[in-house]
Amino acid sequence: MKERLKSFNVRFERPVMKELSEGGYAAVDMHIHTNHSDAPVKVKAAVKRAKNIGFGLAITDHNAIGGYKEAVDCNEGVLLIPGLEVSAREGPHILLYFYSPDEMEEYYARYIRDNRRKSPYMAIRLSTREILEGAEPYHCIAAAAHPYGYLIFNKGLQKCIDSEYLPEDLINAVQAVEAVSGGMPRSENIRAIHLAEMHGLGIVGGTDGHLLFDIGRVLTCSHAETPDEFLDNILKLENFIIGKEKHFLEKGLMGSIVLTGYVRYTLPSLAIHYEQNIPRIQRYFHRIRRKNRR
Repeated sequence: MKERLKSFNVRFERPVMKELSEGGYAAVDMHIHTNHSDAPVKVKAAVKRAKNIGFGLAITDHNAIGGYKEAVDCNEGVLLIPGLEVSAREGPHILLYFYSPDEMEEYYARYIRDNRRKSPYMAIRLSTREILEGAEPYHCIAAAAHPYGYLIFNKGLQKCIDSEYLPEDLINAVQAVEAVSGGMPRSENIRAIHLAEMHGLGIVGGTDGHLLFDIGRVLTCSHAETPDEFLDNILKLENFIIGKEKHFLEKGLMGSIVLTGYVRYTLPSLAIHYEQNIPRIQRYFHRIRRKNRR
């Protein structure tokens, strides 16, 4: 039996900027990538697209903040949310949105920069708990990115919790959930919405865009004029998400293009994938042993 959507704060439909603007809403794509991590998208092109269409951006590059800093330098009135996507040692991706760019730079310098590995856009050396505990002293929002994805990989926080790779209490260490990710299937996004509702967490939505035409397809909306107000509304559950997921062929195109950025990191990337799948391998052999004892 399919899960049914109960939330009134999510609309699975194409955003119409004229309607959002007339309603007084600020709309931000809260999850995009640029050529400062694993996407070919140039920052100036992303900012120009956002300006022309009328939405804001959170440039959340993998373990990097250079994209946001470049966007500030070339910005012409686009609402920019300081952020990054941190890839934890065990696999989960955590979106961090900062109220202060200076605090984001300080957090990055203290926890991320020197903990990146030879495949810099994949897992850093810190665990999920260390990433989240490190963020606690800062004025920021930690959100579980695509909490049930992707595919067989341990890229989602709740997926790792459900698989018993991580303890249940870690879901209480985030303040929000990426309730709609443009790269996830509808069924997994609905599960993410229910997860946020179950724990009383804020919701964000973004395309997880790695290609220019993707950006702006999933938007987080609220009555806000500044980044601070926008983030406050997420914590107060006074926002909504509008947008639709990518089609299967679009996901395939994105995946094939993104993979080219990892070719030069093939061996260290494979090593990280192996490390992250050790719990799955251990569980498999544990089940085999239990079965043989019967």
